[in-house]
Amino acid sequence: MRGSSTGRPLMAALDLFGRRWTLRIVWELHEGPQGFRPLRQRCDNMSSSVLRQRLVELTDAGLVAQTAEGQYALTALGQEAHDALRPLARWSERWASTVSSCDSVSEAP
Repeated sequence: MRGSSTGRPLMAALDLFGRRWTLRIVWELHEGPQGFRPLRQRCDNMSSSVLRQRLVELTDAGLVAQTAEGQYALTALGQEAHDALRPLARWSERWASTVSSCDSVSEAP
């Protein structure tokens, strides 16, 4: 498995999701299929070459597929990945507010 010298699926998945923009693409596609240009705009106009590379990687991983209309969409496996990441997203919101609260306490005179 690419990204894991041990062949452990979790390590390979973390490698895939750890690549710049990969999570953002999955997140943007969870609402429905997107064409290349609209997806690029939703991803803050990221480099088209990087978007193309990430879409190839996500397609090779079975998480994204191209529709007959040429749009990109999450596969069932891609939707499962998005669903699996939602608890982490909720946790990160709590973590961010905790860190923010700690920062304002430590900045108090």
